[in-house]
Amino acid sequence: MRRAVYRHFALDADAQGVEVIERRMLKADDIDPQRQKEATAYSGLKRRLLVADMALGGLFAVLLLVSGISAWMKALVTVYSSHPVLIVGGYFLVFFTAYGLLLLPLEYYGGFRLPHRYGLSTQTLRAWLADQAKAGVLGLGLGLIVVEVIYYVLRVVPSLWWLVTAVFMLLFTVVLANVAPLVVVPLFFKLTPLTDEELVGRLMKLAERANTRVRGVFTINLSSKTKAANAMVMGLGSTRRIVLGDTLYGDYGPDEIETILGHELGHQVRHDMWWGLLFQAALTLIGLYLAHLALSWGAGVMGLTGLDDVAGLPLLALVMGGFMTLATPLGNAFSRWRERMADEYALRITGKPEAFVSVMVKLANQNLAQVDPEPWVEFILHSHPAIGKRIRRAERFEGREMGTSEVRAAGSL
Repeated sequence: MRRAVYRHFALDADAQGVEVIERRMLKADDIDPQRQKEATAYSGLKRRLLVADMALGGLFAVLLLVSGISAWMKALVTVYSSHPVLIVGGYFLVFFTAYGLLLLPLEYYGGFRLPHRYGLSTQTLRAWLADQAKAGVLGLGLGLIVVEVIYYVLRVVPSLWWLVTAVFMLLFTVVLANVAPLVVVPLFFKLTPLTDEELVGRLMKLAERANTRVRGVFTINLSSKTKAANAMVMGLGSTRRIVLGDTLYGDYGPDEIETILGHELGHQVRHDMWWGLLFQAALTLIGLYLAHLALSWGAGVMGLTGLDDVAGLPLLALVMGGFMTLATPLGNAFSRWRERMADEYALRITGKPEAFVSVMVKLANQNLAQVDPEPWVEFILHSHPAIGKRIRRAERFEGREMGTSEVRAAGSL
């Protein structure tokens, strides 16, 4: 999870003596070569930051374990309370704060300086720091809930804690997805109902055709933080809604927005959120079982008093983080598969491949996205197919549709 009425930019011909200028669809040839050079450099820097982030996190966990600092942190907290819940909570507070401060320089460079250097960010430093503070408090609160539940289950059912925790994590994620539009998103962005009745009507009709119930169409003020465009179907059940970034809404035509929504509705029709949650739950289950084995080993080798010894939290985090990192290519391959099907659905339900191509070209230019990244980069790191592949798929779809139309026309002669 970082552009109000569709405008035909025109001048009054009678008053200004010039003709009306309408927005045109972009073609694949309209991809900006200079922006692609910048996108390649930007992508490379982000990859380096990702590696640095993972390396620092891993070294931090190892240092806490081998130096005895983790045991010292637990002893420090135990001085103030002997209650297991307070010990776990106090330890996690120290752990979370130290980890956050360690990674803050990377967060500053990658989340503030770098987007500004490449013209993607509109945030002031003060606003960015405010967002970091809110995200930190939110992360601390949610993390505290998860860690307290994990260690409670470790105390109660130590042999099956990994299975119970995996089920809890799945349910917890579902709850968060349901309440996010009402509780989490408003902490960072403002959602307002879209006032363009014509566009709202088109999008709601498209949702009806996809048998997807939504509460309405909203805009989100992405421009307060970024120049990048985005749109989504947000929430589950009664909180599900269509959300258009104002960075997208102000610059994209109705046909283009319709194809974007068609893609998002493709996810809804094929229940991709639920499949994604189940897939992630399966990975979490495997990771937690590996953590169970690691904690069982650590209880004897690293001086832990048992599986529920909170001093072993860095070991749990190290194993889970390491496994999820190794499983990233598998998770991204699953995601790209679902994204391809959503693209196909968008092309079929709207029948507007030229608008789809135009959207992809605009997103590549606006969001500084690589059109054709190196295959290994896409395989390991990309949750969506490369934009170049999506453009070529839409062009092939357009060719098939034109061929079908010609056959039908010939058959009617």
